[in-house]
Amino acid sequence: MKNSAIPIEVVDVITALEKGGFEAYLVGGCVRDLLLGRTPKDWDVTTNAKPDQIQALFPKTVYENVFGTVGVVNERTDDPAVKVVEVTPYRLESTYSDRRHPDQVKFSDKIEDDLKRRDFTINAMAVKISEGTIKDIVDLYHGVSDLKDRIIRTVGEPSDRFNEDALRMMRAIRFSVELGFTCNQQTFMAIQSHKSLIREVSSERVRDELTKILMSTEPKRGIEMLHDSGLLKHIIPEIEAGIGVKQPQAHAYDVWEHLLRTVQHAADKNYGLELRLAALFHDIGKPPTKGFSRETNQPTFFGHEVVGSRETRKILERLRFSRATIEKVVKLVRWHMFFADTGQITLSAVRRMIVNVGRENIWDLMNLRSCDRIGTGRPKENPYRLRKYKAMIEEALRDPVSVTMLKVDGTGIMKILDIPAGPKIGLILNALMEEVLDDPKLNSEDYLSKRVVELNGLPEAELKALAEKGKTRKDQEEEKELSELRRKHGVS
Repeated sequence: MKNSAIPIEVVDVITALEKGGFEAYLVGGCVRDLLLGRTPKDWDVTTNAKPDQIQALFPKTVYENVFGTVGVVNERTDDPAVKVVEVTPYRLESTYSDRRHPDQVKFSDKIEDDLKRRDFTINAMAVKISEGTIKDIVDLYHGVSDLKDRIIRTVGEPSDRFNEDALRMMRAIRFSVELGFTCNQQTFMAIQSHKSLIREVSSERVRDELTKILMSTEPKRGIEMLHDSGLLKHIIPEIEAGIGVKQPQAHAYDVWEHLLRTVQHAADKNYGLELRLAALFHDIGKPPTKGFSRETNQPTFFGHEVVGSRETRKILERLRFSRATIEKVVKLVRWHMFFADTGQITLSAVRRMIVNVGRENIWDLMNLRSCDRIGTGRPKENPYRLRKYKAMIEEALRDPVSVTMLKVDGTGIMKILDIPAGPKIGLILNALMEEVLDDPKLNSEDYLSKRVVELNGLPEAELKALAEKGKTRKDQEEEKELSELRRKHGVS
């Protein structure tokens, strides 16, 4: 593999270590990504040099941990991937009493010791680089073979790895969905056996892995794997309550399957985290609100959006999501059941919905509704009714063509002419509107102030004619904009 795939900043670090008489390898996830033809998000170097020896080789370093990792700072770049290159001595680790950190860290002189402490075989490879190519691959645990076979497998006994750090169970699933790999059977069975250990992991770490699963291209499979492994009931048991909960005839799936298909469509559309969270939780209030209608012989879920928004808040707070994320997701869940029959709703009702969810969230709400439709098993995400609703939203959000667009208002005219309020003010405003619609460059305070004086000197009949012409032109421009807006959405 050509060195061109490896940033010069990283090559320089390795070169400096080797010139200093030390071994130096790229190691871990960056090696995995290089061998897969992916661009690494960060670069890790391992060496037989000790922290003080590493620091002595570079002009600027950061060393603020107990694990020996020295951050080599590169001031020639602002690229976050290589601004700080982490260099860690080979090390041995003891037991993990807290199931996260080793109780003791010892530095080693052998690369083999460093690789055997890593989590998965595909992350336990190291490479030497020389003269623009990867020269040697140290692959003690058949990571290259597992990359080829697309398998996630632990280094050594999976029970040992998961007892050391229980979050590795979620990481196994996350790597599976991020890379499109399958989880080795022995590894997955060990997750099932040790699933309860996830409760000993901090909420923040669980949240971060869950986020990565949701932001992968396969969140549906990720959530299914969390469920099949038994981890989900220790993370978000509320979702599993939807399993087997049947829905009305408009839905092809139970609540569980519907939620998974909804979040998967959000991923297929490459929507952001907040919308994916809302997609996953939007019907979480259905199981606790389930009823039955004798009249329709169908299940009912009255008020599930209200109950669901409360449950969503509890879950996101429990997982330590940011306040901004919580507030947005809760709003989307709360208002996802908005009434969208455009044959019956008014523009004022649409404006009220915009106020409820917020101007900044209204299009995410519409996208959530589209994902919701696909999650029911319907083939179209944007039927005529939703397209019409979107057109009404744009109409409600837009600034209408009106005299308020002018750089001079009624108060300004009264001040310029030193006259009281009266019908003449409106006539002058409409007359000015005609001129500005013809030539928008005239919409300046200086020009309009002078023009106000001129219009005030015209005979009343002439001023009224100009004003009427301006009002007619304004109405025409308004209708033109609305027609273009409807054409954009394919509605009438």
